[in-house]
Amino acid sequence: MKRKNIFNFILLFLLAGTTSFYAQNETNSSEQIKNLIAKKREFNKQYSYGYRIQIFYGKETRAKSIHNRFKVNYPNIYSKLNYDQPYWKVQVGNYKTKLEADRAIARFSDKFSGLIIIPLGK
Repeated sequence: MKRKNIFNFILLFLLAGTTSFYAQNETNSSEQIKNLIAKKREFNKQYSYGYRIQIFYGKETRAKSIHNRFKVNYPNIYSKLNYDQPYWKVQVGNYKTKLEADRAIARFSDKFSGLIIIPLGK
């Protein structure tokens, strides 16, 4: 009698686990859920956090000079000139991962020195 009860309990437990697993798959296959996931991925591609490379931090005239030099050497890469009182920063690129930023540093290091990776905060 005990064996039969244990067997029934195990069978009931397995069936309950299988139906909840199936229910989860049904939820994720909804068209509305798929559309929301696609929108979220598109948003993350455009606005999510990542990394930039800082190529200069210092006085205004030197920062503008380096910024212009970078734009001439790498015209297709995003560059930004920031004022963080009392110094100016030149930051370049929009990289999703630190590995991408490391690869970019290797490319830029022949023309610029003192490069550092800056994580974009939350």
